[in-house]
Amino acid sequence: MLNKIRKNIKGIFLTGIIAIVPVGVTFYILYLIVGMMNKLVRIIPAKFHPDQLLPYHIPGLGVIITLILIFTAGLITKSYLGKKAVHMGERLVGKIPLVRGIYNALKQLLEAMFGDKGESFKKAVLIEYPRRGLYSIAFITDESRGEIQSKTSKKCINIFVPTTPNPTSGFYIIIPEEDIIYLDMTVEEAFTLIISGGVLSPPDRKQYIKKGEKRADNI
Repeated sequence: MLNKIRKNIKGIFLTGIIAIVPVGVTFYILYLIVGMMNKLVRIIPAKFHPDQLLPYHIPGLGVIITLILIFTAGLITKSYLGKKAVHMGERLVGKIPLVRGIYNALKQLLEAMFGDKGESFKKAVLIEYPRRGLYSIAFITDESRGEIQSKTSKKCINIFVPTTPNPTSGFYIIIPEEDIIYLDMTVEEAFTLIISGGVLSPPDRKQYIKKGEKRADNI
């Protein structure tokens, strides 16, 4: 009887953890991001500070200012003069050895993740890694080009193999396209699977398609 009560209490406790922890961590991360954005208001001189100019305090003003600055920077960068200014700035940064490497790496990574070109980080695949017979989930970053592609006899693809439970770190691998197994799951589902260590597996989309076809046939 006592063992049964203990199991029930343990089950209820674990259910509560599963329900609360993801929500709590998500809101905590959002809280940190919003806090960092709100600190941006501190760089404004005191006499121009919104709290001094406005009759009342506006919550989340730092977030609004950050979004406005990002949008404004995007508009300026897209203009002719903005492109010239960015080009000049990049030339100056390119003359500083250490800073040049960090800047170029960050810029290329952001362009790969958020740019309109290519399928960077937009497709989840399966590869045999770290050896034959073992499989790992990876993400396509781009097609292999230039010297690397010319030195190989097969068409190669650049992929990123993330680690568990932190998918922001991982390995960059060049692999022949014929060795890649394309997955039907979305990138978000693949990330969830990686972060959970295989606990949260997404449903098989092909099974849903087959069930839908059968239902359509029955109708």
